[in-house]
This record gives sequence, C-alpha cells and structure tokens, in this order.
Amino acid sequence: MLCNLLFDTLKNSAPARIVNVASSIQAKSIDFDDLDGEEHYGQIKAYAQSKLAVVLFTYEFARRTNGTGVSVNCLHPGYVKTNMIRNFRPFVKYFYHLIGLFMRTPKRGAKTSVYLASTPDMYGATGKYFKNR
Repeated sequence: MLCNLLFDTLKNSAPARIVNVASSIQAKSIDFDDLDGEEHYGQIKAYAQSKLAVVLFTYEFARRTNGTGVSVNCLHPGYVKTNMIRNFRPFVKYFYHLIGLFMRTPKRGAKTSVYLASTPDMYGATGKYFKNR
C-alpha cells in the first residue's frame, strides 16, 4: 500500500529504489481460503505466507513499474537474531535461543538492505531477489 501511495513521488524522483525484506523461510504457497488463519492458524505459517506475499508483490510491482526509473527488489537478510519471537510459545523461544547463537546481529543483517538501497552497482536492477550479502 505504501509503495502505491508513494509511487508518483518516487517516479518523479527517479532513479529511485524500493527494497523489500523477505525471508528464505517463505511459504511455498498462500492459503487463500484461510488468509486470516481462522481455520488453521500457526505463527510460523503466518510469517512464511507474509514473506511469500512480499516476494510476489515485489515481482508484480517491478513488472508494473518497469521503465519508470523506479527499481523494486527484495532480499533475504540472512538469519538475524531479533525480538520477533517475543510472543511465541516457550518451546519456540527455547529453540530460537539455541540457534540464536549462530545468527547474525541486526546490524549485520541490515547490510544487504543498505547495499541494495545505496550502491551504484544496483542501478537499473529490478524484480530481483537477493540473499544476504
């Protein structure tokens, strides 16, 4: 929604870039019959479906805006230890704490986002999915 609302401003400021954060744990598909999770809700399922939606939005928005001077890309920042699991079940928190020892810091996880948003090397690249840099 925000990308659509800002699109005219971005186009008038071209070259401009939109960088969306996805995740490699994205779902293989979206359950359109249960989008709100009323029938089968799962925290990880909801997260994975939302990240797939980000990727699909990126590809479609890049297609629609091709040739306007606005590039649209998405990325997987690597596995970053964040506070996102604060409301998860205790078992998930325990598992997350263990694997968190091997995860990136938020500062390190932001590197790909900053790179895609600022490097001249990415001029004109659009509709792409990048993995941690």
